[in-house]
Amino acid sequence: MSPDTQPAKRRASRFDPYILLVILFSLFAIGPLLQPGYQWDAHDARHSVYFLFEFDRGIQDGIPYPRWQPDFAFGYGYPFFNIYGPLATYVAEAFYLLGAGYTGAVKIVFALSVVASGLAMYGFVKRVLGRRPALVAAVAYMIIPYRLVDIYVRAALAESVAYVFVPLVLWGVWAALHRPRLINVVGLAFAYAGLMFTSPLVTLLLTLILVFFIAALTLARANDEQPFRQLTRESLLPLLGHLGHLLFPVAIGLILGVCLSAVFALPAMTENRFVRVDQWYGGRYAWGSDFVEFFQLFSPRWGFGVSVPGPEDDVSFQLGVVPVVLSLFALLPLLRKKAAAGLERPAVRLILFFAGLTAVIVFLMLGVSALLWEVLPLARLAQFPWRLLTFSVISMAFLCGAAAISSRPPKGLVDLPTLILVALLILGSLPYMVAEMSEQEVSIANLMRFQQSADEMTGSTAWVREIPTWSSMADYYIAGEPVTSKVNYGLLYAQPGDPNARTLELGVNHELVEYLAKEPIAITFDTFYYPGWHAYLLDAETNEVIEELPIATRGELGLMTVRVPAGLGRVLLQFEDTPVRKLGTALTFGSLGIVLVTVLSTTALKRRRPRRRQEELL
Repeated sequence: MSPDTQPAKRRASRFDPYILLVILFSLFAIGPLLQPGYQWDAHDARHSVYFLFEFDRGIQDGIPYPRWQPDFAFGYGYPFFNIYGPLATYVAEAFYLLGAGYTGAVKIVFALSVVASGLAMYGFVKRVLGRRPALVAAVAYMIIPYRLVDIYVRAALAESVAYVFVPLVLWGVWAALHRPRLINVVGLAFAYAGLMFTSPLVTLLLTLILVFFIAALTLARANDEQPFRQLTRESLLPLLGHLGHLLFPVAIGLILGVCLSAVFALPAMTENRFVRVDQWYGGRYAWGSDFVEFFQLFSPRWGFGVSVPGPEDDVSFQLGVVPVVLSLFALLPLLRKKAAAGLERPAVRLILFFAGLTAVIVFLMLGVSALLWEVLPLARLAQFPWRLLTFSVISMAFLCGAAAISSRPPKGLVDLPTLILVALLILGSLPYMVAEMSEQEVSIANLMRFQQSADEMTGSTAWVREIPTWSSMADYYIAGEPVTSKVNYGLLYAQPGDPNARTLELGVNHELVEYLAKEPIAITFDTFYYPGWHAYLLDAETNEVIEELPIATRGELGLMTVRVPAGLGRVLLQFEDTPVRKLGTALTFGSLGIVLVTVLSTTALKRRRPRRRQEELL
C-alpha cells in the first residue's frame, strides 16, 4: 500500500479535498468555453448543435426517445438517433430546456465532460496508486493535447463525453476482479452501458482493449495465488475453474451493461444495415491515406484545419512533450530492482500494461502498420488511424500519474513535487487551450444550408439510390415558410380521378392526411422509407383504424407510397418501434428492474444482520 493511500473506512469517513483540486485545475481546460459565442468553425461543432436542434423537436413533440429526425436529408428524414449514441444529446437537451439555448447547452456538456472525466480518472487511479498520482493523472487526462483537439478543433461532443466512461469502465473491471462485490459489478455495468449509450465506436475499440486488460489482470492474480511455474497436470483443471471464478463478476458486469444499453444498442447493431454508409467511408473518409507521420507525434504545430493525406495536416496529432517525458519517468523505477521492489505488484502491472498500450497505439497510427490494418475487420469503422489517440490519452495520463508515485509521505495537502508535475502538464498544454468563437443563428433554414455544405449530414436509408442535394421542402425553409405537409402533390395530381388531399396533422413521427378520390390512388410522401414506418387507413368520421396499408417505395429517393381506395378517407403514416426496438426497450427496463430489486434486497439483508446479532447477544 502506498503511503498516501488509506484504509477504505477512513477514506470514506471524510471528504477528499483532492476532488476540489481536480475541479479547480479543470478550469484551465474549459476556460475557452467561458467566452461568448460558439466554435462554429470547428469540425463537428455545427453537427452537435443541429443534432440537439432535431432531438429537441422530438422531445417537444412528446417523444421520449426520438429515433427519427424529420428535417435531416433536406426534410426527407433520417433515423439518426436510432444508430447514433444519444446520451450526450440527452444531457444537452436537459440544459436547453433549462434555458441555456442550443449553443450554450452544447458548451455546458463539453465543459462537464472535462470535469467529469477528470474526476473519473482521479477515482480510478486513486484506487490503484493513491491520491497524489491520481491528481496528476486526472490533470493529464483533462489537458493532454489531443483531449483539447477533441474539444476545440474537432468539437466531437459524443467522443468528449465518452472520455468520462472509459476510466470508469477500467475502474469497474479492476474492482470486479479484485473485490467482486455487488456494487462493483453494478458500477461496471452502468459505466459500460453509459459508454455504449454515448459512443458505440469508442465502446467497440475499448472492448478490444478490455480483452487484453482483463486477461492480463486475471492471469496475474491467478499467478499470485498459484505460480504457473508450479503447475502440474493435476492442478491445470482447478486453475481453469479458478480463472472462470475470477472472470465471472466481470463477465456479469459487462453483459449487464449491454442489457442496460439495449434500448439503443440492439437497434443500432441490427438496423444500421438499413442506412447507407458508403458516403462516410469514401472520398476524404476513404481508409488508408491518413496515417500519422512519426514527427507529428512530437510536433508542436497546432491548427484548426482537417486531416489530409500526407504530412501537411492542419490539425495536431501530438502526444505532448510533457506527457511523453513523464511517461518515460514512470518506467524508470521498473528498470531498477530496488525502486521496483518498493512498488506493489498491481501498480507495476498496470504501468507495464499502459506503457505497452501506448506503444501499440503509436505503432498502429504509423504507416508501417498498414499491412496489419488490411487484415483488421474494424479498419473501416475507425476511418482514420489517428482516432486511436483517444486511448493514448488515458494510457499516458495513467503513466503521468505513475510518475508521481513517491515513498515519502506528503507534507500538507499537496506536496511540492506533485504541484510541479501538475504545473508542467498545464504549462505544456496552455498554448493549445484556445478556441475560435463566433456568433451564428440556429434555425431550420441554416440547418438546410449546413446540410448542403456538409454532405455527411445528408444521411440516407438503404432504399435511396440517389442521395439528394436539395428538396422543395428546403426551399420553403429557406424562404422562412413552414412545411405543413410532406405529401408529394405533383405526383398526386398527375393521377386520374381528380384526387385531392390535405394534411390534418404533421408531427415528427407521423402525418395524418385526409383525401378524396373517385378512383383508387397512390399517395406519395416526401419521406425516406425505413423500418418502423406504418400506414393505416382510417375512417374519415371516427378516425378508427380500418386496416393497415402496405408501404411501397418510389423512385431514386425511395419515397414512401401508399395506395388507398376511392372515396373519402384518411391515411395515418406513423413511425413506430420495430420488434427489435421493443425487445431492446424491454431488456433495458428489465435489467434496471433486476438491478434495483437486487440492490434493495441486498441492502435490506445487510441491515437485518446487525439486528439479529444484537438480538442474539440480548
